[in-house]
Amino acid sequence: MSIFSERIIQLKKEKKLLQKDIAHDLGISLRAYQHYEHGEKEPTLSNIVKICNYFDVSADYLLGLSDNPTRH
Repeated sequence: MSIFSERIIQLKKEKKLLQKDIAHDLGISLRAYQHYEHGEKEPTLSNIVKICNYFDVSADYLLGLSDNPTRH
């Protein structure tokens, strides 16, 4: 499992969200979101931006380049 996958799972749990609700809010299919969580596929750059905005975290945090989720 990738750091990206671990981080979105952690954020989902912290906010007590469901996969289907996240996928709907992001405008992607549930299966696409599940692929991201399972590390089976990587999101496009535009979807990474959507996920960052959705969870209000930095891309560096989602991608494992930083342990600080705060956006600058």
